Amino acid sequence: MNLPRNKFAQVMPAMIAVALMGCNDSAKSTDTAEKSSNQAVKTQEKANKKVAISAIVEHPSLNDIRLGVIDGLASLGYKTGENLTINFQSAQGSMATAGQIAKQFVADNPDAIVAITTPTAQSLAAATSSIPLVYTAVSDPVAAKLIDENNQAKQANITGLSSQLPLEPQIELFSKVKPEAKRIGFVYSPGEANSVAIKNQLLELLPKYGMTLVDVPANRSSDVGDATRSLAGKVDLLYTSLDNGVASAMESMVQVANELKIPVITSDEFSVRRGATAALGVNDYDFGLATAKLVAQVLDGKKANEISPAVMNELTLFISPKHAAAQGVTVDLTKLQDSINVDTVPARQAQN
Repeated sequence: MNLPRNKFAQVMPAMIAVALMGCNDSAKSTDTAEKSSNQAVKTQEKANKKVAISAIVEHPSLNDIRLGVIDGLASLGYKTGENLTINFQSAQGSMATAGQIAKQFVADNPDAIVAITTPTAQSLAAATSSIPLVYTAVSDPVAAKLIDENNQAKQANITGLSSQLPLEPQIELFSKVKPEAKRIGFVYSPGEANSVAIKNQLLELLPKYGMTLVDVPANRSSDVGDATRSLAGKVDLLYTSLDNGVASAMESMVQVANELKIPVITSDEFSVRRGATAALGVNDYDFGLATAKLVAQVLDGKKANEISPAVMNELTLFISPKHAAAQGVTVDLTKLQDSINVDTVPARQAQN
């Protein structure tokens, strides 16, 4: 005979299920709490550090590098407001100010200094031979006398990350953007060793491609517009690469280039977003993240001369069909392979 099941028997499985769910939720909460606690412990295990950062000027590309450094350090356990103090100073394009900043940094004696751009790195290297100095956004550290031809730092306190962009792919891009281009205009800052080095390389390489270089110096950012206008009727295309004086006045160059219908080719994403036709260069934010790995090693106690200077040269092509049209380009840039169209793809936001 089948006996009737009582209410307790009917409810019991449900109660057990609820209890088990509660246990699982509790376990998940404990798990999450433990992970957060472990993360906090990891951060706490990192001693409080001070990092000084400086750049010769401020413009979007350099700002993105700086944000990448800060975000990269956070991912490696050094977080501002917790165990990391950041002191950022811009020289606003003045070498005299860069020298004053260098003296201030030496007096503050931070755990590490990050020098963004060649002039800043040179100024800081001259100011200290003891505080660890990590350079970044330096296109030719050998020409800047930061390292030698054997990739050895000139001073025991120096290491860093350079962007030694190969020029041949840049020159090949000239022909893709404007096939008939023969005369290449180059506006540059004569006070930036990296720009002078690039000018000299272009003088050597361009004839191999049937091209010639027409260069004009711009001693200050305010001279960029006039320097560009002086090239009217003399060039088919304008090129600038990792020149901070020019980059900080990109809008002035673009305005003249649009009037003259001359395409502007650069080597950084944000110059394209600000009006250039195209750029072939490294991603600035990723450059900052890679730099942060070197800085973190210093903060962890490693000596600068135990960290080999590195090179980041993975290239990304950025294009703007809209700006290209304004500068008289008739080639369909969207057909160039593996390119990022800044007209349709927004800039990546730093996670800081």
